[in-house]
Amino acid sequence: MKGLRHSVFWPPFLLLIAAAAAGFFKRDAFISMATGANDWLLAQAGWIFSVGGLLMLITVAVVFFSPLGNVKIGGQKAKPMLKMYNWIAITLCTTIAAGVTFWGIVEPVYHLTTPPESMGLTPNSPEAATFAMSTMYLHWTITPYAIYCIPALMFAFAYYNMRKPFSLSSTLAPLFGDKISPGWGKTIDALCLYTLALGMAAAMGTAILNLAGGINYMTAIPSNPLLWAVITGILMLAFTISASTGLMKGISILSDLNLRLYIAIIAFILIAGPTAYMMNLGTESFGVFLSSFFEKSLFTGASSGDMWPQWWTVFYWANWFAWASITALFLGRISYGYTVKTFIIVNFLIPSVVGGFWMTIFGGYSIQQTLANASLGDMLINSGPETVLYAVLSDLPLSSIIIPLYIFIVFISFVTAADSNISAMAGISSHGITPESPEPKFSIKLVWGAGIGAIAWIMISFAQIDGIKMLSNLGGVPALILGFFIIFSLFKVAGNPKKYDVTSTEEYVKVKSKGA
Repeated sequence: MKGLRHSVFWPPFLLLIAAAAAGFFKRDAFISMATGANDWLLAQAGWIFSVGGLLMLITVAVVFFSPLGNVKIGGQKAKPMLKMYNWIAITLCTTIAAGVTFWGIVEPVYHLTTPPESMGLTPNSPEAATFAMSTMYLHWTITPYAIYCIPALMFAFAYYNMRKPFSLSSTLAPLFGDKISPGWGKTIDALCLYTLALGMAAAMGTAILNLAGGINYMTAIPSNPLLWAVITGILMLAFTISASTGLMKGISILSDLNLRLYIAIIAFILIAGPTAYMMNLGTESFGVFLSSFFEKSLFTGASSGDMWPQWWTVFYWANWFAWASITALFLGRISYGYTVKTFIIVNFLIPSVVGGFWMTIFGGYSIQQTLANASLGDMLINSGPETVLYAVLSDLPLSSIIIPLYIFIVFISFVTAADSNISAMAGISSHGITPESPEPKFSIKLVWGAGIGAIAWIMISFAQIDGIKMLSNLGGVPALILGFFIIFSLFKVAGNPKKYDVTSTEEYVKVKSKGA
């Protein structure tokens, strides 16, 4: 395939095929291996992920008020690639938006009905309700967006201002300069490709099950491998068509539609749902979140032997570290022409506020429904989370309209996120990606899209989605290590941005003028 970085593309792609084959032919051994490795990782290294997430958050604050905050990505004469509204819409819809459509309703039910044993909370009690909502703020606001923001910002500066290659190793240039060998750079790119491919397959599997649950609720069509195959094919077709149009068309159109649908359904549930309860619970729980932020962020359960933090908080941080490395390439690429402070506002502050408001509405409604209907907890155990999601929505006025709309939102959310990540994966797998020639070949996007879709279907059909989720989680370790180095890189740049910004030098201006 012309333009392919063979040493970066083939190792993760073949490992992905091997993982799928192992799940297909050696299901029990595969699940046992993944479960054992995952449990060991979370038990032994969970604290590192907690500390890493907190450091990312501190770094965001430091960089915002540093001299780097006023630097424009791409240089002072750079003009924005995207309008502000489009940039915000794309950022909101390509990070964790696909997750909030599912977990925003389902996760509060878990925390309400099975709170951490070490806290001594009575299930379905007022205290458990406050805990559930404050935990949603922890898991879906400032910390996860800091984990995405910092690598993306460092890549944007390295790519546009330092004129480094389209590679994750470029984020380490302030630390090591040219000491990073091409071999190490390719290894970093290949490893991060593998972890994101697994994460995308896991996310796609979850989206498939979510959509199948909605179709089953509406039509009574059984949620089985045949239906999953049809949904997989439709998803693959949708994000492949979107990816073929390039950044300024497919993702931009989808994210704009997605954001409008988000606003519409949030407004409807805010008006039609138990408004006073949702806002009051949200206000009280946000106070608990603020007052106990450090305690909740660093809760490991070690003193009591409580595994709840490993099942939830540490699992989220590990998974998002694995995703953030590659997603950084896309988020950094579309930030051209804006200052670093604006970058932080768009990639950290605004998504955190939107995530908090989403959880206030959807989480609050889900908690109210669970307290009013104790059978939802039993349904969660016996029928699965996707069943609970649609059972909660079924009590809304006009549910016959809202549920199909919600299914469509889930569909569009995943397609938008998949499009952006497939573009980043194809870019890092390709030669010749530059600010002047940013689009990878469509054929490389197609191969990654088809491979991830096929593996997602195989895993949920024959080996369950948990196995591949765990492998994705294991990818958080190298991504976390890379994240620590990126923090150090960004601190060096923040202290003296002029030292690293070549866009302001006369030599760079001459090179640009000759190439124009």
